[in-house]
Amino acid sequence: MTRKLILAAVCAGFALPAAAARADQVSDLAALHAQMLQMQKDYAARMAALEKRLVKAEAEAKAAKQSASMATTTAKSADATARAAKLAAVPPLPAATPAAPPATVLAAAPPIPTQDQTAAMVEPPAAAAPSAPPSSLNAFNPGIAAVLNGFYFAASRDPATARIAGIASGNDIGLAPRGFSIGESEVSFTANIDPYMSGFLDISFQNDNTPAVEEAYILSKDLPYGFTLKGGRFLSSVGYINERHAHDWLFSDAPLPYRAFLNNQYGDDGLQVRWLAPTDQFLEFGAEVFRGDSYPAAGSPHSGAGTFTAFVNTGNDINDSSSWLAKASYLHSDAVNRDSNGHLFNGITQLGILSGVYKWAPGGNPTVKNLTLTSELFFDRQAGFYDGVRLSQDRWGGYIQGLYQFMPRWSAGLRYAQLSTAPVPIALTASDLDDLGHASRATTAMLEFDTSEFGRFRASYTHDEAGFKPIDELMLQYTVIYGPHGAHRY
Repeated sequence: MTRKLILAAVCAGFALPAAAARADQVSDLAALHAQMLQMQKDYAARMAALEKRLVKAEAEAKAAKQSASMATTTAKSADATARAAKLAAVPPLPAATPAAPPATVLAAAPPIPTQDQTAAMVEPPAAAAPSAPPSSLNAFNPGIAAVLNGFYFAASRDPATARIAGIASGNDIGLAPRGFSIGESEVSFTANIDPYMSGFLDISFQNDNTPAVEEAYILSKDLPYGFTLKGGRFLSSVGYINERHAHDWLFSDAPLPYRAFLNNQYGDDGLQVRWLAPTDQFLEFGAEVFRGDSYPAAGSPHSGAGTFTAFVNTGNDINDSSSWLAKASYLHSDAVNRDSNGHLFNGITQLGILSGVYKWAPGGNPTVKNLTLTSELFFDRQAGFYDGVRLSQDRWGGYIQGLYQFMPRWSAGLRYAQLSTAPVPIALTASDLDDLGHASRATTAMLEFDTSEFGRFRASYTHDEAGFKPIDELMLQYTVIYGPHGAHRY
């Protein structure tokens, strides 16, 4: 009996540590299992958030693709622009997450472990990644871009004394000063403020090193029914090139009608609304109201609502190699004591513009050869009082230009522009509004070499007969862009 008791005690002595070890192991496995379940839950939450962002990005890409269907010369370049628009519209991923598109993140994600697999794991799981920060933090990390747009300008006469016959122009008719200048170099800031708005600020530098705010506006995102709102200071969407910055022009300067009727380019403080129609063919309507403090307006009349515009865009692909765009624009402005070389105008200006663009690239590949043809017709009427004399005068203008890339990196262009004005009252004979029968015109030839899509060099020659004395102009230009820069329009 004693031996049995001793044997039982010995067995119990060995069994208790083994049971304790098994209990510790079960406890460890339970803790590991709980950690893995928490990891699964966190991982599933992250994947759900990524999937939600992916669905939103795809919806934005679908809308952007319809709006940008005319923003490329071919179907291939249209798809590329839509992808660029989608990536630009999606806020950047948090710092703890690899910076890749949502689809890449989902494809690269490891599989979620099952409960059976947790028992075979002996190493503790990695700590779960922190949750994504609010998208509003993107406002503290805007995209910053710079454009250097320098010139060397030589002219047979002093461009500072140049005038346009029959036009009481503003203080900027688009001619660069002689010699070297920085042109319209600029620094821009852009960011998605939150899921509902984005912001843009562009500061340009004048030749006297004076900075100026060229554009500063907010832009709506994801409004229903194809609407977009823009508010702040911006370039008007009238005409084809007015809302483009100078470095985005096909030639080094603005066509003669823009110089005459819009003082080179119309920009002001105001509000814009656009509506993209849900049609297979690109169709967009827009309207703007501005303060009315820029030529051809002046004085900010009507309590700061002195200029109104309206425009409609339409276009489509012709085939895989070509596409077209047509646009009609209207501008109505009021001027109070508008000063032109010491002469005052009080009255209204109405300007209508018809624009047409054709683009061609063989087989949908614009990198080797491509052609862009542009033409615009202008009809302008001003009525009121010029230096106290009653005035009602019609003016016309137009230009046609072509840019042909004949081999990779090399392009050549030609442009012809002309203006004419109706006779003025006898009391205004020989004034700035009297063209004395002179037909203003300008002819430009240009050669361009692109180092890449971010850099180019241009040489252009213009025989300018806008005034009564012709000017021969030679312009050398370089343009470089660095930093994130939005895609240019069609």
